[in-house]
Amino acid sequence: MQVALLQLCKKENIHIIMAALATAEACDSNAALLTSGDLRVLQPIFQIYGHCTVFSGPVVTLKVFEDNVLVRELLESRGEGRVLVIDGGGSMRCALVGGNLGQLAQNMGWAGIVVNGCIRDVDEINGCDIGVRALAPHPLKSNKKGIGEKHVPIYIAGTLIHDGEWLYADSDGILISKCELSV
Repeated sequence: MQVALLQLCKKENIHIIMAALATAEACDSNAALLTSGDLRVLQPIFQIYGHCTVFSGPVVTLKVFEDNVLVRELLESRGEGRVLVIDGGGSMRCALVGGNLGQLAQNMGWAGIVVNGCIRDVDEINGCDIGVRALAPHPLKSNKKGIGEKHVPIYIAGTLIHDGEWLYADSDGILISKCELSV
């Protein structure tokens, strides 16, 4: 498989070149994995935000509804290149991630955030050196009750996603793989 794109991101004033798989190439080269379900394509429902349009990493799952206390709790932990995938129930009534959480994710070393729901502070998030995907922007902040489930299987965009699987995102879409794909 070929390296499709080099994405230059700036973290803490250090430039890091991230080699990423092109999702289209990964699909073309892995028909057997697609057939078996070991490689899955999320439905194309997400908008692209954040400075890093290409990102990948091991998945951390979170299931919440209109409440972002657990989102902050997870993003306060060391990201180590992981991707937080949030099943927000597809709610279009408030934002689960805003500029402060985007900056926190960047500072803590998260590669990206995928939200089955809304974000806010789009200009701030677009300035963060992480990748973000969400359904839409929404100006209203979420509740703060701390209700939800961490590290559980979630079903978003037509795909079941487990904690620890791998996510690959670029301008063509988002892939979920049971294991890390080689470049």
